[in-house]
Amino acid sequence: MANEQADPEHQSAGAWAKKYHLASRVVMESVLRPFDLGPTQWYVLYQLMTVGPTPQRDLVRILEVERATLTGVVAALVRKGLVKQKPDATDQRQKVLTVTPAGAALWRELPDPIALILQTAFDCVPQADIDTTARVLREATARLTSLSPKGNES
Repeated sequence: MANEQADPEHQSAGAWAKKYHLASRVVMESVLRPFDLGPTQWYVLYQLMTVGPTPQRDLVRILEVERATLTGVVAALVRKGLVKQKPDATDQRQKVLTVTPAGAALWRELPDPIALILQTAFDCVPQADIDTTARVLREATARLTSLSPKGNES
């Protein structure tokens, strides 16, 4: 087995971006677990609490998840009484999601996992370095996304 430290590909920006993503996901899951929420459920609540009622089909694009995944996440939130689905006024086949009073109450007591992750990961890192990192990763992601047929549809 090759030594991971000796292999430059394991030290690349892409490798570190993946490691950061996985580590932040572990933190997010551990913060949300006591509240019986997963990360995608949190992001749905975040959208509904910060933006307001949102068509379910829009969340597929906003959260960059598969429609089937979002259907399961929304079903779980509805079952928990945190989110309500109602038919769209202009297209009865589409659903609009709103947060319930129970969902809003839970939201108020939830710690912010993103703030915790950012504070922990980037404490004492100069803002200019953070800005450069974000810009480089954003541009790299855009270039890679343009290579895929799915990315060219936007």
